[in-house]
Amino acid sequence: MEENMILNFKGKFESVLKEVKKQIIGQDEVVSNTLIGIICSGNILMEGAPGLGKTLLIKTLSKVLDLPFSRIQFTPDLMPMDIIGTEIIKNNGNGMDISFEKGPIFSSLILADEINRGTPKTQSALLQAMAEKSITVGKNTYMLEEPFFVLATQNPIEMEGTYLLPEAQLDRFMFKLNIDMPDEKVLMDIVNLTVGDNEELNIEKKAGKDDVLQMKEVVRHVALCQRVKEKAVEITLETHPEKTGSDIVREYVKWGSSPRGTQSMILGAKAKALIEGRYNVSLEDLYYSAYLSLRHRICLNFRAMSDGMTADHIIEEVLKKVK
Repeated sequence: MEENMILNFKGKFESVLKEVKKQIIGQDEVVSNTLIGIICSGNILMEGAPGLGKTLLIKTLSKVLDLPFSRIQFTPDLMPMDIIGTEIIKNNGNGMDISFEKGPIFSSLILADEINRGTPKTQSALLQAMAEKSITVGKNTYMLEEPFFVLATQNPIEMEGTYLLPEAQLDRFMFKLNIDMPDEKVLMDIVNLTVGDNEELNIEKKAGKDDVLQMKEVVRHVALCQRVKEKAVEITLETHPEKTGSDIVREYVKWGSSPRGTQSMILGAKAKALIEGRYNVSLEDLYYSAYLSLRHRICLNFRAMSDGMTADHIIEEVLKKVK
């Protein structure tokens, strides 16, 4: 890979990041990881309480990247046809004709807001789109235009009116990001920006569709040594209670990550190396990506929940072992 490609990638990434951070305060790591998901053509699940800026982030990214944006607000009465569209019968003057009315899924950046407030049937409407970048209605399959990215937000499951996402759908997300309540200083900065007498921010375009697709290709050409590949496979297998040597994993994990977790880890590590200006992936890049890629792919048992054990605790244990 040529050095100027690395520098162009890093410069473009930093330019987009800087522009988004004008609007999104105190969530630098979240913004960076979301942008990694977009350029890796992955999908991201973001969990946090309402009002922490999840919706604002994807709106700001759509402006900075100059990509079409659609928002789907999930509610218990939302139907699959409200997402993917539906076939309707029209009178064209010579008789009846069936045509397809596209739903909001036909866009580039899709915000699936509060996805776990929708019913399982409606949640499943996103599965084909997230995995195959296409949707099927009746006998017809429609391809979705690249780049295509789903950012789904969900409220913590302890909140009223939420449904658990099925494992099959969770596995379609490249990363899961946790959004925490900001500290005192960040909260004060947010107040000053949003309720003060400041003029409205001017968010500028810093990239476009072609830039995003080009960055995606650059990520896939980053060098990856055999040792890093082996570590990624080892980490994935160590999350499975029947394959691990860890007593903690055997005690608390029902089942571990799928092969998609390995793929997400490696792609995320490649992007991490690039944004730091390096030509190849280090083990530290992989370990960083492991938390983002595996926390939603590890299914804990009831004992783990009662003991306060989280997926991040399991990943920390696994990384200690493989290191």
